[in-house]
Amino acid sequence: MTRVVVTGAAGFIGSNLIKGLNARGIHDIIAVDDLTQGDKFRNLADLQIADYVDAEVFYDLFTSGSYGQVEAVFHEGACSDTMETDGKYMMDNNYTTSCQLFFACQKRGARLLYASSAATYGGSQSFREEPAFEHPLNVYGYSKLLFDQRMRRECGVRFQRAMDGKTQQVVGFRYFNVYGPREQHKGRMASVAYHQFNQFRAEGRVKLFGEYGNYAAGGQMRDFVFVDDVVAVNLWFFDHPDRSGIVNLGSGRAQPFNDVAMSVVNSLRSLQGDPALTLADMHEQGLLEYIPFPDALRGKYQCYTQADLTALRATGCDHVFADVQSGVSQYVHALAHKA
Repeated sequence: MTRVVVTGAAGFIGSNLIKGLNARGIHDIIAVDDLTQGDKFRNLADLQIADYVDAEVFYDLFTSGSYGQVEAVFHEGACSDTMETDGKYMMDNNYTTSCQLFFACQKRGARLLYASSAATYGGSQSFREEPAFEHPLNVYGYSKLLFDQRMRRECGVRFQRAMDGKTQQVVGFRYFNVYGPREQHKGRMASVAYHQFNQFRAEGRVKLFGEYGNYAAGGQMRDFVFVDDVVAVNLWFFDHPDRSGIVNLGSGRAQPFNDVAMSVVNSLRSLQGDPALTLADMHEQGLLEYIPFPDALRGKYQCYTQADLTALRATGCDHVFADVQSGVSQYVHALAHKA
């Protein structure tokens, strides 16, 4: 029986990974998290796991071998708040703990598939997994970058090629803007699609940032990636233990926030039997409102991201990613069904 560990198990991507593993018939899953925020239990309630372990005690127990033979660890546990300013807390959570986990995995013969972030690129205009393009804008991005750098040193030249049998598989996924079900607990850090769904249901309109960074209102562009695609790529690497490295995990497609707003509004209108509208129509009818760009984000905001998928494709992973229109439509239907 395959035993795996998922850290951050009650979180957004962690719980979706467990759902994906369950769909394969894998239930021997050790779920690791901190449920101080108690309502996160909802993300686990419909899933099958073998055990739940609090994050405060798991890492030492795993290092000591308390959980027997583990095939792989999907490490999604982290502080992902890009506005967090407590650097000590961020580094303890995202760097030091991850280093401990890496060495424990190597000692225990477990593979490590971990969450990195596109925040490692910061204000760069190129998004390739190379040091020349890594310029984080906040301590969150730096904490993720530092662990990536540590993995490059620890794994050496083998990191960009197939493992040689001496080092267990290590894969770092640089997630771009992930959206989809099971993110309801994230508050202001939830995706723009989630917030717009709730705004439209409550107020009959959605709000976007106005002009900023030489981009027109709502024109800032991000690589939005559906969580089902994130799970599919994680599981592809789980199926290919000889592939390692740091890879971007985005759609490879930059789309403006206006596209997300249009998809949310038109998906909800479709559910009500109303016809689709153009962006101009939405703005004219007051269904889309642009608000001033917040001062707190100036100089700390990525106006453009687009994953370069060259390294991902070089591994042999040919997964086809959903665009905003199809992914957001699926998401809105799922949210409306639960509402």
